[in-house]
Amino acid sequence: MPTLQFKTSINCANCLRAVTPFLNAEPSVEKWAVDTATPAKVLTVEGTNVIPEQVMKAVAQAGFDIEPLAA
Repeated sequence: MPTLQFKTSINCANCLRAVTPFLNAEPSVEKWAVDTATPAKVLTVEGTNVIPEQVMKAVAQAGFDIEPLAA
């Protein structure tokens, strides 16, 4: 299963609650998690045929900054 990583501004439990419905609504996303302990607040997304632009749009719609991490 492909894995994508993004730098975000998701940094607390309230932020996670806010972004959850947006990421859960994305059909290609099967699993996701945010490491709020790291300075980059890394969002890791797994799924079949995940399109980075769709993940970025979902997070942006939730009101957070997001950019892809270099592989």
